[in-house]
Amino acid sequence: MATDRFLIAPFDKESGLQTNYKPWLLPDTAFADLTNAYVFRGRVRKRFGSTWLLDDQLTSRLRINIGTTDIAGNFVGSVPLTGGVPIATPAIGQMFSVETAVFTVNALGAPVALLSSSTATGTFDSASGAVTITGATPSTKVYYYPSLPVMGLATYESTALNYEPCIAFDTRFAYQYTSGWERLPAEAAPGDAFWTGGNAQFFWTSTWLGANAADKILFVTNFNEDEPRSMREFNGATWSQFKPTVDGAEFLLCARIIVPFKNRLIAFNTWEGVAFPGTNYQNRCRYSQIGDPGAADAWDQTTPGKGNAIDAPTTEAIVTVEFVKDRLIVFFERSTWELVYVGNQAYPFAWQQINTELGVESTFSVVPFDVVAIGVGNVGVHACNGANVSRIDDKIPTAVFDIHNEDDGAYRVYGIRDYYPEMLYWTFPDATRSSASPYPNQILVFNYETSTWSFNIDSITCFGYYQPSSAITWDSTIITWSDPISWSSGANQARSRQVIAGNQQGYTFLVDSNVTTNASVLQITDITTAANIVTITCINHNLDLGEYIYLQDIVDTGNLSLLNGKIFQLIAGTVAPSTLTFIYDGGTLLAGTYKGNGTISRVSNINIETKEYNFYQQQGRNAYVSKVDFLLDKTDSGAIMVDYFVSTSGDSMINSGTGTLLGTSVLDTSAYIDVPFEANTSRVWHPLYFQADGECVQLQFYLSDDQMRSTAIRKSDFQLNAMCWYATPSSRLQ
Repeated sequence: MATDRFLIAPFDKESGLQTNYKPWLLPDTAFADLTNAYVFRGRVRKRFGSTWLLDDQLTSRLRINIGTTDIAGNFVGSVPLTGGVPIATPAIGQMFSVETAVFTVNALGAPVALLSSSTATGTFDSASGAVTITGATPSTKVYYYPSLPVMGLATYESTALNYEPCIAFDTRFAYQYTSGWERLPAEAAPGDAFWTGGNAQFFWTSTWLGANAADKILFVTNFNEDEPRSMREFNGATWSQFKPTVDGAEFLLCARIIVPFKNRLIAFNTWEGVAFPGTNYQNRCRYSQIGDPGAADAWDQTTPGKGNAIDAPTTEAIVTVEFVKDRLIVFFERSTWELVYVGNQAYPFAWQQINTELGVESTFSVVPFDVVAIGVGNVGVHACNGANVSRIDDKIPTAVFDIHNEDDGAYRVYGIRDYYPEMLYWTFPDATRSSASPYPNQILVFNYETSTWSFNIDSITCFGYYQPSSAITWDSTIITWSDPISWSSGANQARSRQVIAGNQQGYTFLVDSNVTTNASVLQITDITTAANIVTITCINHNLDLGEYIYLQDIVDTGNLSLLNGKIFQLIAGTVAPSTLTFIYDGGTLLAGTYKGNGTISRVSNINIETKEYNFYQQQGRNAYVSKVDFLLDKTDSGAIMVDYFVSTSGDSMINSGTGTLLGTSVLDTSAYIDVPFEANTSRVWHPLYFQADGECVQLQFYLSDDQMRSTAIRKSDFQLNAMCWYATPSSRLQ
């Protein structure tokens, strides 16, 4: 019988992850699982990668300059203090650096020796915050890394044209990037330049005018009702307390959201009172006068024409806001409203309800578009066009129910739009994973051009935008000439707006769809060995059982550096919130003392499950599949496994144990040696042969253990352009 051929391409609007139907009912180009891969312009490709900001882990991590070594290379000082007490609680995992020398805190005491990656030595007193360093590079800055989670990456609308600096926040400090992160310490009064707050209280920022129309003031709130210094404002040089009076006796102490609208500054979901914590008006909108919101009476509701408040006619709390054109949409917990401008200077605003049942549950999940605002609610991903609110996640209807609700899980959902690949990303804590960490461990990916979905496994606390001062150059140590990036791409140019992300250890990194590896943004605090069992201390790592890690830059006194440049799998039953264990099988007994500087990057395993194909369903016949040709973007040394399953059975056919010669099921994405012409092509057709006969046939793409441990495959891209199936009808359906 002649073999029929069925082309599956392009991967477009009917593609991506779909869980709303059983796999056999999906469109031909859709997937039952799409993890660490996504649909992109007609093809399926490997998830986005990431890079350090400036080829260096030290400049990519939030840090504070605490002084300079003397002409002998010595330093005596302390971490930032308030009232003689360290502002950031001393903790294992914090570190210091002098030039490239790293000093790691792996124990607490008064004082204790720091691990040192160089010949210099250091001590740290965790009670007083005192630091001593001896024998480092003379006359060089000393940096302190508090290792706190990144809680905000704000865009400050400066006076420079087409250049908006990125200001980062952790739970205590604010930073700005130059040739590395530097703390913004200048303050109008003691305490104005640092915050208190937890690891789920993210920073909302808005730039608005000051006393002069030319002023650019950054208004900041982390919605902490116990914050003694209230909200803040930053004028480009100095932090000041922002605590406006509302009636001469009571103050606006805190707000969840601050935005400018109709020439006024508006605060939503407020805490108000004489002193902290005050009273929480969850459904309140409070607004300033037109013009300078920092004037003494700008928010005074007792003076006509100045400030006032208007409460929404609902008991729900205001969660977040976003603009749709010139309309301010206000999302409550389970409903959506509009703050309507009515033009009356005495009472300029009114509430108007848009939807009675769909709202947004996560403050930082809303992403603006020209005609809609999209956010994550308690029952779905919702889009508001100003007239109504509707769900857009009908292809993955149960995904939002996997968001972990404990440990402030709903507050941790954070979204952003990546313009270059036309994607939305939402980082969230997944309730189905075994990690005990409260931090997000998955990313929901949405291609808004094709309305397709997928998931990435990663740990990102928040997103923002960053404009690098220089472009990627050929001498980069993190992106090489052979990497599959477009060197002429506008996304790689200086001052192009790129997505920046932060994690729970204070690292920041660029999200880049043209990079195939994940940045090393987890710090190795300590290493111990027992025979061939290696245990790494890595604070709040958020990695899970069975995942793979890549190690680099380890410095030691023995042979622990043999771990550098290698990939290991975390062995079952040994992953704790701050430790990781794996087996070293390099044939050499590891021994030595860890000195610091080591980092970890996650190695992502692709998992793609196709629909369950039967091209003869309407004939009431089973399908026999003998071969599938795959059209792939060519790589230098890439490969992936392709398993297959028949008749809805979960048994792997390549591991069936039947003794049947089925081949290796390894799909090479590199050129075949015996096909010289492929060396000069950009795409290759590579076949795999199967013996699949059943009610339906399903393929699974993944990386095997050997492939996951290959550093060459780690750096390889994967892009599937098309599949051509060779099939014939077989027996009747049973």
